[in-house]
Amino acid sequence: MAVDLYFDRPSRSHRVRRSFGFVDLSGFTAFSATNGDDRAVEQLSLFRAVLRSVGSATGVRVAKWLGDGAMLVALEPATLVSAILRVKRMLAAEGSELPIHAGVAAGDVILFEGDDHIGNVVNLAARLAARAAPGQILAPADTFHGLSRSDALLGPIQIPGFEHPIEVADLALAPALVESYNL
Repeated sequence: MAVDLYFDRPSRSHRVRRSFGFVDLSGFTAFSATNGDDRAVEQLSLFRAVLRSVGSATGVRVAKWLGDGAMLVALEPATLVSAILRVKRMLAAEGSELPIHAGVAAGDVILFEGDDHIGNVVNLAARLAARAAPGQILAPADTFHGLSRSDALLGPIQIPGFEHPIEVADLALAPALVESYNL
């Protein structure tokens, strides 16, 4: 049976500008192996409750849950990073035994079928999160004006899948700069 996809063809303009973050609980696998399922579920429940609360308050959307992590989407990078910093603070205040680490990137992506984002920006955010140490929030240094001249700058890093090294900064070291972006 042939399917006529003509009526489902999207318009030529697929691209939207979005900000993406990947946030994970650092050390979750080892924690769950050492402490058991019940304690692991407690940590996951706290993480998800805090993320939902912050997301609702800031307009940052959880696009996908990824086990002990999540993919976040926002319109503006400052809103996204501010939300991640808030999650980090709230988890610590609530006594989370696991810190978070995150990767953030912003730019144009394909919005496919209204809820799936496709592009290098999404991949960059995911790969930066994978490189981040506990407590770090890694992002390209050009995410915020002034970041490339701050103490948060880590230098050029070669990211798998990207041809040239990317100038990266740890936004956890520059919260005042991020939060100065009129949120």
